[in-house]
Amino acid sequence: MTTIPRALMGVAALIAATCISDLPTAAASPSAPAASCSQSFLPLPDPACTPGATNPSVTQATIGSTICVSGWTATIRPPVDYTSRLKRQGIIDYGYADTSMGSYEEDHFLPLELGGSPRDPRNLWPQPRHGSDGALTKDTVEHAVKKAVCAGKAKLDAAQHAMLTNWTTARSVLGID
Repeated sequence: MTTIPRALMGVAALIAATCISDLPTAAASPSAPAASCSQSFLPLPDPACTPGATNPSVTQATIGSTICVSGWTATIRPPVDYTSRLKRQGIIDYGYADTSMGSYEEDHFLPLELGGSPRDPRNLWPQPRHGSDGALTKDTVEHAVKKAVCAGKAKLDAAQHAMLTNWTTARSVLGID
């Protein structure tokens, strides 16, 4: 069974428009192909595989009717069956030794709550859940940055840039620490 490199999945998504056909579900094994994405950027994803992507519906002018509305992200969040397929493939693409699906969050690199694309594979990657720079820590940073954007303490484009450059420093870069 062949695998589709994560970087090419964005092209497939554009062709399919709203869904990706079933992806291979084989777990990594000694006979599996080499990883196509590097773990050397952790806690960030490999920028060649997961550069991030924005939701064109979210702009500075629309934040009052999108990201700053409580519960809005639930209206655009992709279904679990979609993200599970991407996560399974991403675990292979990133060459993680731990292939347990529960060890990772299929993370929106640019968070939905900051105008990240909900379904673009270039914005989704299997981020390790635990550790000081894991998904659970990133979630708190995302919330703090969104709160600053909605309170007018940071502009959306600056917040997006800070998160995509290095989410671990986004609060201090934006002056909201």
